Amino acid sequence: MQEKHLLGLEHYPAEDIVSIIDTAFSFREVLDRPIKKVPSLQGKTIVNLFFENSTRTRISFELAQKRLSADTVNFSASSSSLKKGESFKDTVQNIEAMKIDAVVMRHPDPGASLHLTKYVDAVVINAGDGTHEHPTQAILDMTSLQERFGKVKGLRIGIIGDIAHSRVARSNIYGLKKLGADVMLCGPTTLIPHHIDSFDVRVTHDLDEVLDWADAVNVLRIQLERMDRGFFPSVREYRNLFGITSERLKKHKKEIVIMHPGPMNRGVEIDSSVADGKEAIILDQVLNGVASRMAILYLLLGGKPENN
Repeated sequence: MQEKHLLGLEHYPAEDIVSIIDTAFSFREVLDRPIKKVPSLQGKTIVNLFFENSTRTRISFELAQKRLSADTVNFSASSSSLKKGESFKDTVQNIEAMKIDAVVMRHPDPGASLHLTKYVDAVVINAGDGTHEHPTQAILDMTSLQERFGKVKGLRIGIIGDIAHSRVARSNIYGLKKLGADVMLCGPTTLIPHHIDSFDVRVTHDLDEVLDWADAVNVLRIQLERMDRGFFPSVREYRNLFGITSERLKKHKKEIVIMHPGPMNRGVEIDSSVADGKEAIILDQVLNGVASRMAILYLLLGGKPENN
């Protein structure tokens, strides 16, 4: 790997992304075995440092670490000495003094993972930093696309929903473009970033246009907690204009792969009939999340090859 850390995909080498995806498929085979564990990171210690609530990402990382036989320590800010006034710097330096090898961190502030690298020598993996990036989610999404289509290059991928506040959208845009996919964004004007021109992607506010064009769409969660900020008038209006429904998909008379990073608001951005339908690969994304995070940890920590 050319990079020591995985902080984001904006400046991450395309070759490293491809290496992670290729390695993830090797670990998918491990996850299909009766005994789903290999000794690749035996003796390594990894801290999961989560300053925000998380279910899927945290469990996925913890499971990936255990499947690789690493020692795992979970840190929750809500029950830590941070509540007693200890600084972020002191917290992480005390953790590293315990001789850890890697930190997986989620934090509400953009750039927090980069900040962490100034205080620790361990490998740092960004599990989401504010509205900045969520690189491991994008990698598992690209792994899922590779699995479904046999390629990423040349695919037409729509990203639908709250682009402005989505770290998933940003990392997907960077990663997909690096691997040669075409990207189109779709959402209300209020949820498209003002600086969208810097992303060099197509933008539409017409859901039917992106569905006509795309091979696959990644449907983002609408964060209902933003409703009181006036980003769109009502849930009903959002669903009517941007919700992925069976009726809407049938109009296009084509096969479109449906993705969602979770958690889903069923009946808002996506209907249950779509989320549970044959074109949805949402549960494949979950499994690929474990495999791709195993690959990331293995490659960044210099894991030992498995003895077959």
